[in-house]
Formats: sequence, C-alpha cells, structure tokens
Amino acid sequence: MNWLQKHWDQRAALNFMLGGAGAGLMIAAALAYPQDRAPVLLSLVLVATGLGAVWLEIGKKLRALNVFINPFTSWMTRESFVAALLFSFGAAAIVKPQPFLPLAALTALAFVYCQGRILRASTGIPAWRAPQVVLLIASTALAEGAALCLLFTTAPLLLNWFALALVLRAIAWSRYRAAAPSAALEAPGKALVQLGTVGALLLALAGYWVPAAAQLAGAAALATGLWLKFVLVTRAAFNQGYALPHLPVRGTR
Repeated sequence: MNWLQKHWDQRAALNFMLGGAGAGLMIAAALAYPQDRAPVLLSLVLVATGLGAVWLEIGKKLRALNVFINPFTSWMTRESFVAALLFSFGAAAIVKPQPFLPLAALTALAFVYCQGRILRASTGIPAWRAPQVVLLIASTALAEGAALCLLFTTAPLLLNWFALALVLRAIAWSRYRAAAPSAALEAPGKALVQLGTVGALLLALAGYWVPAAAQLAGAAALATGLWLKFVLVTRAAFNQGYALPHLPVRGTR
C-alpha cells in the first residue's frame, strides 16, 4: 500500500520553491545584470526565507544545528554548507560585485544541485528517487531565476538566457515524466509546457520590442515552475511501501 508522506509539508516545499528561484536569480544576475545589486539582495532574501520555512518545520528549533554534522553522507548537510558560502559570497557581492558575484553564482548552482540530490536520496518515494529529478529541480531554478531577473531588466542577453532555461526545463520535465509518471503532476506539468514554456517563449520573443511582454513571460514561467515543485513535494510524494519478494512459509508437523 502506498501512502502520502507527511514529514515534509508546505514549509519544506517553500525551500525548493523560494530557495531554488533565489539561487537561479543569483545566476541570472551574474550572467546578464551584474551592475545592479538589487537582484543579489532579493536572491539572498528568497534563499533565506526558504531555509527559514524548513527551520519552522522542526519541532525543537535548536536541533537545526545537527544538519551540519554529516557532510560526508547527507545532502542536507552539504546544502547547508553551500548555503553558508552563498550568503557569504552574496553579501560580499553587494559591496563589490567583482569578483564575488561570479563566485556567488557558482555557489548558487551548487545549491540547487544539492536540492535535487536531497530529493534523489529519498529512495522510498518513487516521485523523488528518479535520477531525472536532479536536472528537473536545477532547470526549474534556472528558469525561475531568469524570470525574476526580468523584473529588473529585459536586456537581450537575459532574454536569451531565459529562453534557453525554459527549453532546458521543458526537456528535463519530459525526461522526468517518462521516468516517473505521476497523476498528481499531470495538471502542473501541462501548465508548465503550454503556459510556462510555449506561451512564455512567444511572449519573450515579443519582449525584444515590448518589455512588458517579457515580464508577462517571466510571470508565466515563474508561476508554473513554482506550482510544479509545490505539487512534487507535497502531493506527488507517495511512499512505495514494503516489498516482500519471498513470504515466509510456516512449516507443518
């Protein structure tokens, strides 16, 4: 019998949603908008809010320090160490973008990779353990971060990066869906493809001439990506249950 996991709720989902989008924003800012410090600050706020939501989920709050104990075996521990580096480089980038913003962007990429591996390590949950989930989580972060960066600038370089991230996310979703089909993810997945990819790409194309269209494209890509991750963490996460390939047979006398 399968049952929906209860350990991670909406607060855990916020870490993947806000943390991923914030990390993606750091990467987009470093690539296309390094002269402004506002995206860097927003990125750090989003990542901190996502991690704070996970902290609120813990019954005894001081136990959160235990996350730093197992860097060799736990992807949560690695995420925590990477997050500390991300905040350090990000704060330094606010004061001096070069050379710290590129370092913050590389650390942000490592952060979203850790997020994907956290889900991948949950071997009892078919929707999470598929290897394709790592690229799905990373690509959604890149697309959502580029979408957020469109609030600050619609420069051609950012629009190009946004379009590339959308295509990568669509490919990642297609591969993941084939490997780990889930009825709960069908509606958000359909929206991701139709509205968050095809519709967003068309709007992004118009955004080369009409900046407001680019921002609408960003809103569509952001909303559909966040919806998909919310459902992935909270509604598609069914435990597989126990498998007994050989049942014990009681002997007779």
